[in-house]
Amino acid sequence: MKHIKDFEVSNKNVLVRCDLNVPFDENGNIVDDFRIVKSLPTIKYLSDNNAKVILISHLSNDDAKGENETKLSLAPVANALSNLLGKPVLFASDCIGEQTKAMVSGLEPGQIILLENLRNHPEEEANDDNFAKELASLAEIYVNDAFGVSHRAHASVVGVPKYLPAAAGFLLFEEVENLSKILDNPNRPLVAIIGGAKLKTKVKVINQFLDKADHILIGGKIANTILQGKGLAITGAMPDPDVMELVDKIDITNPKIHLPIDAVACLEKDGESYMRKTSVGALHKDEAMYDIGPETIKLFSEIIMQAKTVFMNGPMGWFEKPDYVYGTLEISKAVVESKAFSVVGGGETVGFLKNNNLMNSFGYVSTGGGAMLSFVGKDKMPGLDALEKE
Repeated sequence: MKHIKDFEVSNKNVLVRCDLNVPFDENGNIVDDFRIVKSLPTIKYLSDNNAKVILISHLSNDDAKGENETKLSLAPVANALSNLLGKPVLFASDCIGEQTKAMVSGLEPGQIILLENLRNHPEEEANDDNFAKELASLAEIYVNDAFGVSHRAHASVVGVPKYLPAAAGFLLFEEVENLSKILDNPNRPLVAIIGGAKLKTKVKVINQFLDKADHILIGGKIANTILQGKGLAITGAMPDPDVMELVDKIDITNPKIHLPIDAVACLEKDGESYMRKTSVGALHKDEAMYDIGPETIKLFSEIIMQAKTVFMNGPMGWFEKPDYVYGTLEISKAVVESKAFSVVGGGETVGFLKNNNLMNSFGYVSTGGGAMLSFVGKDKMPGLDALEKE
């Protein structure tokens, strides 16, 4: 991939695909500006080197899909960028069209404009070629600085670089460099900590680390699912058949794999009526594992303390509830105390670290959730492939 510094950007229109998809509260205030802050080095570099900077991004919300998603606006992000940069950031009410072209054509060297939510146009996710051409027509150089969407074959990610000289921004290079340290000759022992809720999104990563890691520590709901599927914990309903297929492919007799041996339990789909600490084998059929227990914390921590490299993705339990935060907190502290080079990522995990003032304690915090898992799981990364030109 070419780097942004490989191009002469002065007085050039530079289209930058950022990942400014940040969460908002019910009052429209930005809850977490982590991704905005991580985008600043590329934006500042271009502006300081007299480029005409055109920023594009999507904005989505799990609770606002379909028609409601088109109502989401990046206008508050423009204001946040302006405050962080200490200079004006213009805002266009659409990402294509004559009015947007007119605003872009009026840019002076060093000026910055953010275009409205790409996903207001279904052509973005459909990777429509004409939409990509229209975006490309705004600029002379394309920069991908959005690692978080580089596993998606969307128009702004893979379509635009077909029509413009393309490069990677500072953040994209930083992500690839740090994640590659996990996969390419890491300092050993390498410990992978995998948690969260959905086994479907994590099974490739678990299998990838069976080859790469010295130890794999599994917690969260996915551990509960594996224990259920293997008949080691008789809790709740059995996983769906498609999930059971994934469970069947995980060889828990492999000495690298470590599952919880005890848990903080509560009634399934409740989490509030009571809580008790128990061995995994003594869970009741109407209970679920909401956090890892003290013996598991001790076991996992001992393994982590020997590590030289740590990969962490996903919480160990239902950390949003104070009663079930302890496992994730103690495992995070163990990673910090181990002094290992650590890479951590995933929306839930990053939010947890920020809420507990741990963001600066890890070696690298990734902006990518699904993209991080795709990269580590050796899935196809269309956004990176699109930059690999001769």
